[in-house]
Amino acid sequence: MYRWQVMERLARRGVMGIVRASNAQAAEKAALQVVDNGLDVVEISLTTPGALTAITQVVAARPDAVIGAGTVLDEASARLAALAGARFLVCPSLHPAVLACGHRYGLAVLPGVASATEIVTALEAGADAVKLFPARAFTPGVLRDLLQALPQAPIVPTGGVDAASAPEWVAAGAIAVGMGGALASGGAETVCDLLESVADARLPSERVG
Repeated sequence: MYRWQVMERLARRGVMGIVRASNAQAAEKAALQVVDNGLDVVEISLTTPGALTAITQVVAARPDAVIGAGTVLDEASARLAALAGARFLVCPSLHPAVLACGHRYGLAVLPGVASATEIVTALEAGADAVKLFPARAFTPGVLRDLLQALPQAPIVPTGGVDAASAPEWVAAGAIAVGMGGALASGGAETVCDLLESVADARLPSERVG
């Protein structure tokens, strides 16, 4: 799967699931549950002990899903995630070495940003999209303001986004949002309702597919 295909899948879904767990087995179980409930773009955070094993297991079990690694802080972690089968990397901050390594292995990379300056720097470094983090420090109105100046920026708010606020972020111009615990604890109906509400929040000209 090419980087553009990963990003197309993320934009189409409008939501990226985030899994953090106490061990690899729990992370694998949670990620499989999210995928089986209907969301096939999932990040497994490297803060989870054994996260690389979980990524490998989930990729093998659900090869059509797009599984990525989150909380990637350095080039070594980026390479290990690629070898484990991750198709994208998500970072809490911006590290050009992670971008370069991820792209070397064909992975999409979403570095974390918290200002217009960091967004521009990330895009100049080749970011496939940027993770606005933590989203709870901002509002959809702030995102609208950022996109007035940087309409070319593909932004994914993450950190504090829930089912109620997700459509607001997308309506403000986010290409997708990152969400964690609520997805793992909810069922297929929860995921279906979320994806529908996010799709409905897009302007007609921004709808994918």
